[in-house]
Amino acid sequence: MKELIGQLQAEGVSPETANEVLVPRGTSPVKQRVRLYDLLLRPQLSYADIEMLSPATEERKSTMGDLYPEVVEQVEIGVKYDGYLEKEREMVERLARLEDVPLDLGTEYARLTSLSIEARQKLDKIKPSTLGQASRISGVSPADMSVLMVYLGR
Repeated sequence: MKELIGQLQAEGVSPETANEVLVPRGTSPVKQRVRLYDLLLRPQLSYADIEMLSPATEERKSTMGDLYPEVVEQVEIGVKYDGYLEKEREMVERLARLEDVPLDLGTEYARLTSLSIEARQKLDKIKPSTLGQASRISGVSPADMSVLMVYLGR
């Protein structure tokens, strides 16, 4: 998978060649040379669509043999969802850094009108001692967590 992704990142295609595939599939044409990897990011395109743009396709198929279909499927899924997964990873890292940030046990959450009503009620009832604990309370949304971080000046 890493090898195929590396090849897609390294191999570029001219606008004329790429647009022959892009325009009929309802995606915007390109004006300059573009990497195959970047084309695969487009939701309208599959690996099969960009495969025809690469002269190295037959070599890849022979190198990978019977694994080729499974590798291609995993690469396509990985490339398409990588942006979403990266955002989730960043959110997890951010929450991990904030896990031990203390909350004042005397905070009156009912006064924080930017919090959802449910979050205010649950935070007032449970009185979490850290942001990490607050984030695990059912009914406290990521938006509520953002409000708490602003309140704390983070």
